[in-house]
Amino acid sequence: MSELLVTGLKKSFGTLELFRDVSFRLAKGERAGLVGANGAGKTTLMRCILGEEAYDDGTVRFDAAATVGYVEQQAALGQGTLYEEFMGAFSDIRRLGDRKRAMEEEIERNGADEERLAAYGRLVERFEQLEGYDFESRIRRVAFGLGFTDGELSQSVAHLSGGQRTRVCLARALLREPELLFLDEPTNHLDIRMIEWLEGFLAAYAGGVLIISHDRFFLDRVATKIIELEHRTATTYAGNYTYYQKVRAARDEALRRAYEKQQEQIRATEEYIRRYKAGIKAKQARGRQSRLDRLERIVLPPERARFKYFAFHPPGECAERVAELDEVSAVFDGHTVFSRLSMLIRRGDGAALVGPNGAGKTTLLRILLGEHSSPTGSVKLGSRVKAGYFSQQHEGLHKDRTALDEILYEYGLDEETARDYLGAFLFRGDEVYRVIGEMSGGEQSRLAFLKLMLTGANFLVLDEPTNHLDIPAKEAVEEALMAFPGTFIVVSHDRYFLDRVANRTFELEDGRLTGYEGGYSAYREKKAALAREAEEERTEAKPAPVREKKAPPAARGAARPKDAAKEARRAISGVSDEKREELLRRAEAELAMAEAELRLLEHEMNDPTAQSDPGRSREIAEAYAEKEREIERRYETWGALAEEA
Repeated sequence: MSELLVTGLKKSFGTLELFRDVSFRLAKGERAGLVGANGAGKTTLMRCILGEEAYDDGTVRFDAAATVGYVEQQAALGQGTLYEEFMGAFSDIRRLGDRKRAMEEEIERNGADEERLAAYGRLVERFEQLEGYDFESRIRRVAFGLGFTDGELSQSVAHLSGGQRTRVCLARALLREPELLFLDEPTNHLDIRMIEWLEGFLAAYAGGVLIISHDRFFLDRVATKIIELEHRTATTYAGNYTYYQKVRAARDEALRRAYEKQQEQIRATEEYIRRYKAGIKAKQARGRQSRLDRLERIVLPPERARFKYFAFHPPGECAERVAELDEVSAVFDGHTVFSRLSMLIRRGDGAALVGPNGAGKTTLLRILLGEHSSPTGSVKLGSRVKAGYFSQQHEGLHKDRTALDEILYEYGLDEETARDYLGAFLFRGDEVYRVIGEMSGGEQSRLAFLKLMLTGANFLVLDEPTNHLDIPAKEAVEEALMAFPGTFIVVSHDRYFLDRVANRTFELEDGRLTGYEGGYSAYREKKAALAREAEEERTEAKPAPVREKKAPPAARGAARPKDAAKEARRAISGVSDEKREELLRRAEAELAMAEAELRLLEHEMNDPTAQSDPGRSREIAEAYAEKEREIERRYETWGALAEEA
């Protein structure tokens, strides 16, 4: 049984009950998102399921022979090279390969009887079942998909950054494609391109996957069910994150209405009992009192912490042209990060700055603020522009103060107003007395963002403001930004966040800065449309091919792009909106996977070993051409689905 079955799980730390009666099932092919506020016990629950932490009651069942992969938030690595770290995931296959080669040498030396040949056949069959001939190409496929280069494979893991170490642990778990895969915040430290590759990988994953994540866009594209851990128990919802939100909201509203109706009935009954308990209708009153005593009362759960809108210090008016970058460059140790970039931000813009890790996004922000100088061009802030900066390191926080003191001392507020501001960013009750230095990274981020909003700045420069935040805290930041009457530019890998707050998107990639109107989804759609147009122009510009009597093997039976679009339209004819959205998500995931496979083939094509073998080189070239055709077909399919969605 490769499925996971959790029944009645309970866990306490001393007198603190973390969760109780947690039950759910994870079948083969299902991808469950485990969501809940920070501190709800998600990581502890995952560790209990894996047997890495003891639980107080309940059962966890899955086949002892099932292969299990686990990516935790802080995992230890060895001391070897990156390639050796990945090879360690295949130690059993490598041992099997050593046995196979030893047996082959023995058979070559001494010959083989029927029994020895049968044993060798079983060994080869097992080796092939484990895909022993392909594991080195699998290493490169996963490594390249997660942003590692061929040169980095020979580097020591001891010198990797935190983000790189997270990617190594993720790759190590994905390489064997276990039957049950447990991922704790897998998108932390990944840029958008890597997250999209991971989405494609998981969308085609055959095993069961349990994912702890605060990335709502990721959960929308990957999850087939959502398990919410809240109020010390778990509730399962079919569908992705957006569907879960809709169903939960409807459930909460139905519960609220039932509660109000019951309260009205209780009040009416109590009034009847009060009026007639001593009169002629005393018997009926006692009967109603008895029924009231037996009534199972509806209890509303504690209200979820939400952003409460209030007026921040209103920012002053400023010029229409808030910030201008003209031909700016960044050079470090002789290396050019980007050269001669220009950007204009106008009053009222909510601008998103996206791009892969290492593209120079933070550097561009610091040039904008004057913290880094540019050897070329100029930077200009408009008249009466007051800039406020949110850095990932939270340098402006006084770690020895409490949250309440930080707000009182910095802004001269009375305690009631300070508590209102802190409560809006989810610091409730005695939490305002916590010392900042003892807070988590997410709590410090919330406090730093609140301070920024209180400065009166009319131009906010934000570098990853939602890092380390759980979903309720992200929603608080989103609501605050949407209510903010000034201008801002934000670097973020949180696509759901960017779709909510941004009305313009700038992409910094390969040293180029390109602007698009709209949030993240609009930018992606426009970019995909431009890519299709460019591909059509390249296709039209190619000379007519020489007609052959038969197509090469790689191309036989392949649908033409326009045929793929027609097939997609036929497939969605008459289907529900939910099914159409599911087909669109699947098409996006398959497209991302195909593009990752194309990059792998490109690497193999440039490998000197392959180039020295004409047969292998021709085989790779044919596979590359077919993969290009496949991607073209998938773009047509995606385009047809997007038009109808």
